[in-house]
Amino acid sequence: MMESVGEAPGQGDTLDAERARLFALLGRLLLAPPDAALLAGLAGLRGDSSPLGTALGALAEAAARTDAAAVEREHFALFIGIGRGEVLPYASYYLTGFLHERPLAALRAALAESGIARAPGMAEPEDHLGFCCEVMAGLLEGRFKGDADGFFARHLAPWAGRCFADIAGAEAARFYRAVGGLGRAAIEIEQAAAALPA
Repeated sequence: MMESVGEAPGQGDTLDAERARLFALLGRLLLAPPDAALLAGLAGLRGDSSPLGTALGALAEAAARTDAAAVEREHFALFIGIGRGEVLPYASYYLTGFLHERPLAALRAALAESGIARAPGMAEPEDHLGFCCEVMAGLLEGRFKGDADGFFARHLAPWAGRCFADIAGAEAARFYRAVGGLGRAAIEIEQAAAALPA
């Protein structure tokens, strides 16, 4: 849902590649409901006893218990709705209580500095949580120039955990309860890593 206006060559180690895959998956699931093929792939995931592994296992179970039509309806109820969805996944809303506010302007400035532009046809403003997750993935992969940890600290850490918690607790959430749990685990891991001494 985004494109680079001047991609930087990426290297990155295995950990960054795993982080990138996780944020790319979250972005994909937030911006559009998964189709049958993606649901089948998610159902095949295997978790472990770690917080992230537990969240991945829950996502696999949720994917196995649903179908593409049900998830499409759920995505609509959660994020679009008639009038508005149950959850408004935008930084501006979470940080100011209103849409299209200073957090969006600050994010747009940061994206411009990194040569990242919203893809043609994308209707959502750039401070949508799914878009921010996709940017985080691109920074970790090295597809975009910029510092992923700095981007996380400025544009995800202050609000994304609360948004994922709201998604997990939303009345309409079934499959997306597990997506919210996975997102919350990812944000908590990033925050814990950021707090470690350099």
